[in-house]
Amino acid sequence: MSDQNMQDDSKPVNPLPPVIVALFLFIIGIEVVFNLGARGIIGGPEAMGWRLAALQKYAFSDEIFEWMRGSGQWPFEHVMRFVTYGFVHLSFTQALFGCVIFLALGKMAGEVYNQFALLLFFVLGTANGALVYALVLDTQAPLIGAYPGAYAMIGAYTYLMWLRLGMLGEQQVRAFSLIGFLLGIQLIFGVLFGSTGDWLADVGGFVTGLILAVFLIPGSIGRLVARLRQR
Repeated sequence: MSDQNMQDDSKPVNPLPPVIVALFLFIIGIEVVFNLGARGIIGGPEAMGWRLAALQKYAFSDEIFEWMRGSGQWPFEHVMRFVTYGFVHLSFTQALFGCVIFLALGKMAGEVYNQFALLLFFVLGTANGALVYALVLDTQAPLIGAYPGAYAMIGAYTYLMWLRLGMLGEQQVRAFSLIGFLLGIQLIFGVLFGSTGDWLADVGGFVTGLILAVFLIPGSIGRLVARLRQR
């Protein structure tokens, strides 16, 4: 075996996309700061309130959205909540679960989509999740967490599976088994422990990722046009 082949074999297989790693580290970094502050390790006495202050400033609020829509005023400090809520959580555990989904699906999607597309999935999935949450519900419960952005990655991956199953001649509806499974779990937890309806934001993120994937996957537009012509 040549030295070149030995070098190639030593490279990691399908490493995590840098943009996925950066988003993960940012979310976890925020949680580390909150936890260190809550334990009095950094920041002094006021650090114990950092998480609550962040939730008040960055969480998405349906009440604020309705005020903006009714008044016609859209100050940046509130518009930014459409995205910033994805970076704040109630606890480290909540953030960790969201990041696990985000990392797993981001890695899979990163094998096909470029860095810009992956960032777009997360940002627009997060924003559209908040929009769906606000338009469907009338609630005082704030929306927080990286889950809608993570579900956008699931939508992107679902489209990949739909294409692959189609090429293999198998039932393409199987591509939706992952989202069905996850939403089923959320439904069970909602029945057992109550739900604020934030699963609607997750669905909004998923649909956003699914639709964006049609346009962002390399060569997807050409295949779509060819299929429409065949019909």
